[in-house]
Amino acid sequence: MEERTFLALVVFSSLVILAETIAQKHAIEIYSLHVDCKVTSRFAHTVVTSKIVNRANESKEATFEVELPKTAFITNFSMSIDGKVYPGIIKEKASAQKEYDTAVSHGQSAGLIKSTGRKLEQFHVSINIAAASKVTFELTYEELLKRQLGKLELLIKVQPKQLVKHFQIDVHIFEPQGIRFLETDSTFMTNELTEALTKVQNETKAHISFKPTIDQQKVNPELDETLLNGDFVVRYDVKRDATAGDIQIVNGYFVHYFAPREMPALPKNVIFVIDRSGSMAGRKIEQTRDALLKVLRDLRPEDHFSFITFNSKVAKWKSSLLQATPENVASAAEFVQTLLASGGTDINCALLTAVSMLDEAEGLPERSVSMIILLTDGQPTSGENNVEVIQENIQKAVNGKYALFCLGFGFDVSYKFLEKMALNNGGLARRIYENADAALQLQGFYQEVATPILMRIEMQYPENVVEGLTKNNFKLFFEGSEIIVSGKISNELDLFPVEIKAQSRASNLTLKEEANVKEKELVFQNQSYIFGNFMERLWAYLTIQQLLERAVSAQEEDQRSLEAQALELSLRFSFVTPLTSMVVTKPAGQQQTELANKPTEADNEKLRMYPVGGVPAKLLTTRYFGMTSEDDLGAYRLRSGLSGGNPGTLQRQSLASQGAPRGERRISTHAVVAVHKVSMQQAEGIPHFERLGKKMQGMTPQTSTTLEKPFISGRWHAESQPSSNKKLSVGARLRDKVRVQPLANEYPQLLLQLPQQNEIICLNTDGKAQPSVHLLSDLEQGLTVTGKLGDRTNRFVWFEVTYVNPPVRVHVSTAEIVLSHNNQSTRLPWMESATSTVQGLRVSVEKERGVTVSVSDTVTVKVSLVKVPEYFLGLYFLNTNHFSDHVSGVLGQFYSKAQFEKNSSIHQRDDERLLHVSGSDHKATRQYKKDYRLESINDPISCWAIDVTP
Repeated sequence: MEERTFLALVVFSSLVILAETIAQKHAIEIYSLHVDCKVTSRFAHTVVTSKIVNRANESKEATFEVELPKTAFITNFSMSIDGKVYPGIIKEKASAQKEYDTAVSHGQSAGLIKSTGRKLEQFHVSINIAAASKVTFELTYEELLKRQLGKLELLIKVQPKQLVKHFQIDVHIFEPQGIRFLETDSTFMTNELTEALTKVQNETKAHISFKPTIDQQKVNPELDETLLNGDFVVRYDVKRDATAGDIQIVNGYFVHYFAPREMPALPKNVIFVIDRSGSMAGRKIEQTRDALLKVLRDLRPEDHFSFITFNSKVAKWKSSLLQATPENVASAAEFVQTLLASGGTDINCALLTAVSMLDEAEGLPERSVSMIILLTDGQPTSGENNVEVIQENIQKAVNGKYALFCLGFGFDVSYKFLEKMALNNGGLARRIYENADAALQLQGFYQEVATPILMRIEMQYPENVVEGLTKNNFKLFFEGSEIIVSGKISNELDLFPVEIKAQSRASNLTLKEEANVKEKELVFQNQSYIFGNFMERLWAYLTIQQLLERAVSAQEEDQRSLEAQALELSLRFSFVTPLTSMVVTKPAGQQQTELANKPTEADNEKLRMYPVGGVPAKLLTTRYFGMTSEDDLGAYRLRSGLSGGNPGTLQRQSLASQGAPRGERRISTHAVVAVHKVSMQQAEGIPHFERLGKKMQGMTPQTSTTLEKPFISGRWHAESQPSSNKKLSVGARLRDKVRVQPLANEYPQLLLQLPQQNEIICLNTDGKAQPSVHLLSDLEQGLTVTGKLGDRTNRFVWFEVTYVNPPVRVHVSTAEIVLSHNNQSTRLPWMESATSTVQGLRVSVEKERGVTVSVSDTVTVKVSLVKVPEYFLGLYFLNTNHFSDHVSGVLGQFYSKAQFEKNSSIHQRDDERLLHVSGSDHKATRQYKKDYRLESINDPISCWAIDVTP
């Protein structure tokens, strides 16, 4: 069997991976690898050349992979095999697809460009190499570098996977404005490799070369393993004057760069609209909380802000926007830490509420920027769920007054929906990838839009002189970014005038500049760093990008016209864009035709329209039932009658199984349910099936999905006819009046969220016989909490919170709050809101609702006053990351290394788990309880119920 070798070189913003899987080590040798990048006025032209030889005595197959930025366009690819060149040909996508389909009909397969991450996409092609033969791969792509946070960055990630005799990276930079700073960095650099790095720089040019020898590449002299595995980074920025920017002209084309500096920031009024539906549960909501806490710290004192959270319901944090004072920011931080995920997704109502809040806002700075930042991870499933209607509603409500930024978390979200909605309203959309750094992605996006310094920017050029002008009106300009406008000068001019009008924090600005055409063109003559007609290609690149962006939000007829213009430019300048493809032809006898299509962000989504005849089980469970983890699915199965096996199995409950003794509990026979499209009237009143017919857009009354599994009964109430083994439609089940709901009519004694886990614990303790229950002690925090259970309610009727520093005791009962310090007491009644501070310890009472006890940089203690069925108190904590590893007590032990046992038994029920705490195992049962926390919107919460002994 022929052995297989795999080669890849990754370059990101010149990112190339040349990796290999080797059965016979280095049978295919990379004897030369060169990455040559020329950056001229931000426009980067990158050529990756890999030369290999087959040292084996038989043919080998190699795969050449180049990962390039998603913002780049491939312009050329070729393979040279023993002197014969096989070029890639760029064609209209439909034409290329037809050629590919012909090849596929003859049994040949295709190689594709595919997305490999949030910033990269991968070009790949495979070829058989005869014994002793040589092949040269060469790929060229171009992109316009985007300035972010005051820097232009070129990241080269190198992983050749073997020692390369001639390895070289060259980065040439030419910036006529002058290079303000230039730096290099690397994750794999050693003292020996540093000697292979050279940097030559003058006022406008820089050349960075990295050319390690074989010996310098080695991990150690005895091993033929390479050190070259990591990031090689070049960062720079250009010099800027406080003028109307810089104009550059070459061969009748111009580009205008505008990025003013040292201007005061405009105050911003920002509403964060946060999805807290069930599919956000787990890591997503945790990362969202982390990011929002950091964002709050970045707010300026003159900014105003608020939060709107939504699932099937929309909740305002406050009734209006608040100024970003330290007190308001601290209050917001407490709120953010309580965000939990459950329920559906009502995007329409949430955004309309945000717009209404901005419309009604009073006391905002006269010259300020108002924006809405939406974070969601899914499709609308509650309220209005027609995305086109939502887009129209939001555009009509915003009416150009505010900027809308849409962040899509993960791949269950329709990026097209968010992108169109954002572009329609002066903002942009971005996907947040579900990686470990998702919180950093969220924070990074906010930093890009955190400092607006200009608004309503108009870039004006002489009429009847400029053709093909790119976008020249901009709603906002953010510090650290850059405005770029390009076009063609149609008439001969000596002077090219430019005028910029904008609004700053202090006044209306008018900036003027005149460029001497002949002098500007001289700048680029006889420059070795220039590649061909770069200015014209820069204009074409920018024009195509903007035409495709405009097409997203255009009506169908306009969309066709915009795409036709973009296609014409793509073919004329040989760019692989979403409208074109590259056809790669290989030698006879091999898989001759491979097709390279450029994917769009929307192409990467896992979410698809529902197939006729069925609903994907994952979509049912993650979006409509509001659950994501297996634990949540298990709980939901019990609540809604789903079986314990396949997520997506709808199951009728067998009443015969209820009430059977443990171990003798009977399981119903398999019940089969056909899921059909149902009407709005049919769905009324049925939990989690409301408007199901509208949600399952791909289904018809004639199509169904048959799903089958046994039901395991749990603590749920149902009214149902006896189960049947007949296939029943949802309509039939509705007529049978199936009602399945959780018995969430009880509050837990104690409630806590496990640290760094999106799991809630409901504790019950039998401590009535004791004068008090020792709930929590943390010597490092100097904090102790005790409590007393009532004789009649079996709920806590008082808590006592004691601090060492400052020496304060806070006694909270259902009658009053008593603050004791130095043998003096202060009584705070529940009948009025009040705040008392002792040596930095703050006790705040919210009238007839709750009390908060807080000290800077320590855990915050909160107690809720609950009136139903009888008065009792609910205890919980915020900022629990401040607990030490030695926290103890009935409640405290759960904040120290509590860990669920992994599901190891095939017989273990979905609603039961073991929790290891302080060397003991606690049996946990999934239940639904009422939430007594002040921040709760009174939705039932899913928690793991545990009984503990004081």
